[in-house]
Amino acid sequence: MSLQNQIETLGTEFWTWRTRQQPRSHDDIPRIEREHNWLPAWSPSDVAQYRQVIAEFNDRYTALEESVSVLKDKDPELYVDYRLIGSAIARVIWELDYLLVWQEQPRFYIDQTIGVVFDLLTVPNVDHLRVNEVTHILNNTATILQSGRENLAGNLVGEYVEVAIELLGNIEVQISTLVTELAKCVDSDSAEQLQSAGDSSAQAFVSFRDWLIANRVAAKPFKPVGRENYRWFLHNVALLPFEPEEIISIGELEWERAVTLEHITTNRYRAEPMPPIPSSAPEQVENERNAELHVREFYESEGILSQPESLGHYLNDSLPAYLEPIRWLGVTDDLTGPSRVDEDGVSYVPDPRPDLPYFYAANARDTRAGIVHEGAHYQQLALSWRNSRILRRYYYDSGVNEGIAFYNEELMLAAGLFHDAPQSQVVMYNFMKLRALRVIVDVKLAIGAIDAAQATEYLEKKVPMDHETAYEEAVFFASSPGQALTYQIGKTQIIRLFSDSIEARRSSFNMKDFHDYLWTNGNVPISLLRFEMLNDSSDLDRLNL
Repeated sequence: MSLQNQIETLGTEFWTWRTRQQPRSHDDIPRIEREHNWLPAWSPSDVAQYRQVIAEFNDRYTALEESVSVLKDKDPELYVDYRLIGSAIARVIWELDYLLVWQEQPRFYIDQTIGVVFDLLTVPNVDHLRVNEVTHILNNTATILQSGRENLAGNLVGEYVEVAIELLGNIEVQISTLVTELAKCVDSDSAEQLQSAGDSSAQAFVSFRDWLIANRVAAKPFKPVGRENYRWFLHNVALLPFEPEEIISIGELEWERAVTLEHITTNRYRAEPMPPIPSSAPEQVENERNAELHVREFYESEGILSQPESLGHYLNDSLPAYLEPIRWLGVTDDLTGPSRVDEDGVSYVPDPRPDLPYFYAANARDTRAGIVHEGAHYQQLALSWRNSRILRRYYYDSGVNEGIAFYNEELMLAAGLFHDAPQSQVVMYNFMKLRALRVIVDVKLAIGAIDAAQATEYLEKKVPMDHETAYEEAVFFASSPGQALTYQIGKTQIIRLFSDSIEARRSSFNMKDFHDYLWTNGNVPISLLRFEMLNDSSDLDRLNL
């Protein structure tokens, strides 16, 4: 078997296994397609098996290392594919042995149960088959939560327990409402089975909540993952050529820049009124439909990014009644998937009202605010799933994906998309400010420079935001180190790659070609793309220090 076939076989076998093993996340990027009636499996024996399998994959990966080293000069594209597999394998090790979410975080088991239901219901056109899958998950909720108790016993972390108890505070009513609304989509027999499964699931969650309440006193305090473990993540999983302190510096610099630009822009447009909230969800849906066409035309007319006819549209739709009670479980959108690559993406929006949450309100006033971020996700994934190199079609980490979307916000702002919307320009800079702040909190929590209480106080004062929201944000950052920095650090790497590409190619540089390549390879770490595009291995060399 040729080296190329060995690499492609290893990658294909790994991602086939990973699709079954990968836990559900409340992030919308890794919402991968699963086999029919897929169930998360996280009993202690399942975890032991996962560790054994990933060790075998890692052995196969490292066995190829000496042979692959010659590819850096002979076949850079295949070398990048190989390193991508190593990053994905390292992510599984990170989840199992470093983060220990399966052992310390009750929220993890909420995601593996009702969270899976949420994901099933974000896909449009719910039918009997989908409702049957929902019923299947609800019927197995008690078993999955029991695995959770076994893994969590003696390992609970106080901050995570409090958040989980709060999230489950009204779960029985939420499931009841969900079942009532979803039952309208099926016949009476299916509805009866759904109702029975809903009752069973609600009882299991109440029991799990009671167990958490009974054990909250014995829970241990939050312990950071630590600087060295965090470095391991940065260099082996994210393939980021930075030390934690460098990342903090980037976040602080970008925070200061965003604060300054927001203030200048606010002052410039101080007499401009805030755009109104639409009167109804259908009005917002129509506004977004027209705006999405305008954004696509803008990409093409300004020579920014190709918009092939085969690419679907990213649209708004009214939030379905069956999703309303559980919308806290994730981002209410559907970015499609590899088998639905020609379908339109959709973002479900609530009925507009004056007290909409921050991001909902921004997107309601100017739907382009969502199009240039979530819409960029949709297009980037749709293009990446068509990548001619098979191993690059698989999602593995949101670092590049979020970096591209955040970069696209400022790209479109600088290109003039929002020239007709002064207050939307202010919003774009405010987005920049918030995401820069996340970097600082993410890293400092991970390396133990601050604790959850200090992070809460920091967010309260800096954003500013209310104490409850700040606490929830701080605990979220603490529970998933490395995720919150993806927006800013990915964007920073892309800007550097853009600038260096201009320097390397000078008059032959083409902005559309650059972005077409970036979007199509948007599942690949920027350090690898830099090596492939510019024959620059400096970032990769830093990973081995």
